Amino acid sequence: MSESYDVVIIGGGPGGYNCAIRAGQLGLKVACVEMRGKLGGTCLNVGCIPSKALLHASEMFETASTQFAAMGIKTGGVELDLPAMMQQKAEAVDGLTKGIEFLFKKNGVDYIRGKGRIAGAGTVEVDGEDGAKTLSAKHIVIATGSEVTPLPGVEIDEDRVVSSTGALELDKVPGKLILIGAGVIGLELGSVWRRLGAEVTVIEYLDRILPGMDTELAKTAQRTFAKQGIEFRLGHKVTGVDTSDPAKLKVSIEPSAGGDAETLEADTVLVAIGRRPYTEGLGLETVGIEPDARGFISNDHFRTSAENVWVIGDTTHGPMLAHKAEDEGVACAERIAGKAGHVNYGVIPGVVYTAPEIASVGKTEDELKAEGRAYKKGKFPFQANSRARTNHTTDGFIKILADAETDEILGAHMIGAHVGEMIGEICLAMEFQAASEDVARTCHPHPTLTEAVRQAAMGVEGWTMQA
Repeated sequence: MSESYDVVIIGGGPGGYNCAIRAGQLGLKVACVEMRGKLGGTCLNVGCIPSKALLHASEMFETASTQFAAMGIKTGGVELDLPAMMQQKAEAVDGLTKGIEFLFKKNGVDYIRGKGRIAGAGTVEVDGEDGAKTLSAKHIVIATGSEVTPLPGVEIDEDRVVSSTGALELDKVPGKLILIGAGVIGLELGSVWRRLGAEVTVIEYLDRILPGMDTELAKTAQRTFAKQGIEFRLGHKVTGVDTSDPAKLKVSIEPSAGGDAETLEADTVLVAIGRRPYTEGLGLETVGIEPDARGFISNDHFRTSAENVWVIGDTTHGPMLAHKAEDEGVACAERIAGKAGHVNYGVIPGVVYTAPEIASVGKTEDELKAEGRAYKKGKFPFQANSRARTNHTTDGFIKILADAETDEILGAHMIGAHVGEMIGEICLAMEFQAASEDVARTCHPHPTLTEAVRQAAMGVEGWTMQA
């Protein structure tokens, strides 16, 4: 006998579990199928959350090691206890996964452990812990997320040659770490191990870091990371990793545009060239869904080409971000329930949790110039912010872009301490189509880092007060 549901969601990551909870709140009978054994998906188990635990811990370690003395704090020496650092990371993850299980029970969602696949219209088969079972569903939501993109010619063993997953579980600090890819994931994890003592070299195919982000922001970030000790080899590609020597890895690189090859040595290689949709064994062919050349499933307001089959998160187009998946999950559940769920894709922020943090939302200067759109900008350095000066966190700036005629905020780009928290103010302003003057004339508490946001907004019209 099959169990019947209004909605069956395949995947329990940020998109899937938020979709399930919202559907439960709307009175639908919901099941969420997750194969990992723990809810939360990549983000909670081997992505956003454990990486932030290590980023925070490693930043505290570096602060205690290098900055306490200057602030009048005598510690008597700081020592790294890597197993304990890993344990606190695991405890944070475990507590959050159990929290999602509680939320499922609270909202009447059935949590089904196992690998789900579509087996025709309205049918999901689950290969679970207790054997196979069949679920009948009026609606099916694909929320299977993404997986690490492999690098041709380089075998990831999660021991010496690791993906982001293996980089979260290293049992010792590498002497030399070579990072392949200068995107968000690589820079975050590279910064963790750099703070803990590794020599980090970044190999990037493009001639810049953080592709897609504002160019000025990326250049400032690169200069800052270089001052911290990270070496960049831009415009280069990795052609192979020789693992035959048990003592050292030999990494072959050459210029992206062609040229002489060279070999670098490393203790650990981290492959972080991106992620791709995960649809392996999902049974898409049983309902006539065909992913595009990059593996993404197209959608029209989350509807796929198959009737009553929906898709959200990393498996479909758009930024591969947990909060984008969450918004889509909520909107998708609301549409299934007959409501007007909506996601504003122009106001999805991106954050890099390095030190300093990097945050961005809306249009970049590069995009506005390419569109030929007239714009104004205001920029304010943290060097001129009183709280940043007292906290010894003066690296970076806030930049706000606004339409030259209407003054509507079109984008904001930030690098500095805690900007991942500050970008939300601009997101809210943009959601209400606010003008830069609206932010400039909003009272901000003093002394705070957020005053830099206000000062940058003032700068759009040329009346910055404090720089």
